[in-house]
Amino acid sequence: MKVLYPASKIAQKVKELGERITAEYQGKDLLVIGILKGGFMFMSDLVRSLNLPVKIEFVRLSSYGCSDSPQWDVKVVNDVDQDTIKGKHVLIIDDIMDTGQSLVCFKRHLEAKGPASVKICTMINKTARRDQSIEPDFYGFKMEDGFIVGYGLDYAEDYRALPDIYVIESSDRRNAH
Repeated sequence: MKVLYPASKIAQKVKELGERITAEYQGKDLLVIGILKGGFMFMSDLVRSLNLPVKIEFVRLSSYGCSDSPQWDVKVVNDVDQDTIKGKHVLIIDDIMDTGQSLVCFKRHLEAKGPASVKICTMINKTARRDQSIEPDFYGFKMEDGFIVGYGLDYAEDYRALPDIYVIESSDRRNAH
C-alpha cells in the first residue's frame, strides 16, 4: 500500500471544508446526515470543524444494480424520519462519491421529505466511473481512479481505522484476510 493522502493533509482539507460549510450555512438550520459505515470518521472530524450548531443523524444504504439494467436500487436502512428533515437544510456526508448512483438516489429520497435544501459532501470525489451528471457540492480531494482505503474507506471491512488514505494494490486485497 502507498500513502495517497497523509493524515496531516486530510486534517487540513477537513478544516478548509469546515470553513466553507460554516460560511454556506451560517444562520440556517443544518441537519447533517452521515452515511455509515464509510463516512463516520470524516463526518466526526468535519462536524467538529464547523462553527455553527448542527443536528446529526446516520443512515445506512444498501445499493445493488441489476445485471440487465443500468438502473440502481438503493435501499435506505435506518431511514431518517420526515419530521426530522422537513424545512431543514440537509448536508449528506459520505466518504467517497464514485459512480454517484447511490448518492443521487439517496438525495432524491431525502428531497421527497420536504427539506429546505439537500447538498452532498464527500471526502473523495472519484470521477473515473461517474455516469451521472452530479458532483458533490463539497469535497476534500478529487481523483480519477484507484482503489483506496483508510480514514473510513474499507476493503471487505478491513483498513477503515487507518489514519491516512492509501492506494491499495490487488496483492494487498488478496492478503487482507
